[in-house]
Amino acid sequence: MERSAAAQMEQLMLGCLPSLRRYARALTGDATSADDLVQDTLARAWERSTSWSGMGDIRPWLFSIMHNLRMDLARKPALSTVPIDDDALAIADNQRPPDSLALRDLDNALRKLSDDHREVLLLVGLEDMSYAQVAEVLGCPVGSVMSRLSRARANLRTLLETGADQPLRVVR
Repeated sequence: MERSAAAQMEQLMLGCLPSLRRYARALTGDATSADDLVQDTLARAWERSTSWSGMGDIRPWLFSIMHNLRMDLARKPALSTVPIDDDALAIADNQRPPDSLALRDLDNALRKLSDDHREVLLLVGLEDMSYAQVAEVLGCPVGSVMSRLSRARANLRTLLETGADQPLRVVR
């Protein structure tokens, strides 16, 4: 890759960093895992930068890479880890403002959704991607995106109305 093309690719990728981190954090629920996923995504994108057409928005291409990496990781057995500083986590948890209760409920409800539903909901709702872009990221038809989104919204609404602690009657 020539120097100016590399600099342009670097700027495009850096511009997507906040979106990638936000989506990875919402998918994994863990800052460390999210950062690892983002780093792996950017490394793979850089290695394969010649496969991006250079036309249009780079986000769907990057999110596709992240989606595929996450699917690869889901197929591998996970290592068991232990947090290093449980006391610091407990202190930080106790210092949350009351406004975060609604965010906590939303986060808990999102965790109860299937991966398919959570992914499409986050890409459309959080990352503001079009149905076509989401279809490209997830490798499925636009109609599937629309139906998954509809079911995800219905399930999320049910979870938020009944409380995320209640069992979910899944809308398929």
